[in-house]
This record gives sequence, structure tokens and C-alpha cells, in this order.
Amino acid sequence: MKTSSEKTRRLVTLALLSALVIVMQTIATLFPSVTPVNLTLVPIVVGAILCGASGGAILGFLFAVVVIVAGFTGADVFTFTLLSISPAWTVVICLVKGIGCGAAAGAVYKLLESKNRFLACLFAAMIAPVVNTGVFTLGMLTVVRGAFEQIAETYAVGNAVQWLFTGILGVNFVIEFLSNSVLSSAISYITKHAKKH
Repeated sequence: MKTSSEKTRRLVTLALLSALVIVMQTIATLFPSVTPVNLTLVPIVVGAILCGASGGAILGFLFAVVVIVAGFTGADVFTFTLLSISPAWTVVICLVKGIGCGAAAGAVYKLLESKNRFLACLFAAMIAPVVNTGVFTLGMLTVVRGAFEQIAETYAVGNAVQWLFTGILGVNFVIEFLSNSVLSSAISYITKHAKKH
């Protein structure tokens, strides 16, 4: 049973990390040239480690909502185009990948925490971009494939599947995976130890 102070600490942690998720994703959307690497998954993973899978899911949901709003407003051109062709499926993909990456990070951390806290942090940080990118890729190859192919034609990038794996995922996923793994696990490990003192 959680004490009142533990509940308060959890709420404060989630509130601070929620603000970070919203600000970081908004900046990444509005100023992509300033922020070539999107680090929004970092506070999601930290929240998942500190507040469990449910905390990670809440932060992932907020991440998805910011992406969806940016799409509907036209701030995120790629999402805007997907929404204009396949709105329902685009919203579903955004929500599932956001909620899923946060919940998965929390679940992996809880599973491994008793064995080795640092490895638990590291694997939690690694699973988030895998789930986020995995759900996105699955969606692009199945339920919104037609919309994705139209976007590839619009951008004149040739074969949509090849563009997905070499352009969007080839560079973006690797950078996101590495940066998230290093930063999230380090921040979470430090934060966990700081709580003890």
C-alpha cells in the first residue's frame, strides 16, 4: 500500500515529466532543424522507471496527443498528410505506439529490477524506441500503407517501403535508439540512487 507521500511524489514526478514530454515534442515538431534528434522518449522512459508501466503509459499518451494535435494543425506535415488520408488509423497508430513504448519500458524495468538495476534501466530505455518504431513501421506497412505510398509519391522518394527502411528508420531509429539508451538509463539510474539518500 502506497503512503500519502509516495503518492504525492509520484504525482509530482509525473507532472514534471509530462511538462517535459509536451515541451520537448512541441519543440521537436516546430523546430526540427534545431533539434535533429528527438529526445522525447527520454522523459517517458524515466517516468516508466520511476512510476511504473502505468506512469510510462500516461507519458506515452501525452506524447501521442502532442503528435496528433501537431498533425491536425499542420505543424507536423507528415502526420497532417497521414491524417488527411487515413485519420482514424493514424490516430490509432500514434496512440498505440506512444502508450505502448511507455508501458513496455515500465514493464521491462519491473521485470529486471531485482536482478540488476542498471541493466533494468538500460533495457527499459532500449525497448521504448523499439516499440515506438515497431508499431509505426507495422502501421505504415499495413493499415495506412496506401496513405504512406501517396506521401512517398508526393515527396518523390521512390519506393515507399525502401524509403521507410533506409530513410525514415535507417537513420532516425538508430540515432533515437542510441541516444535514448544512453540518456534514459543514465538519468534513471542516477535518479533511483538519489531517492535513497
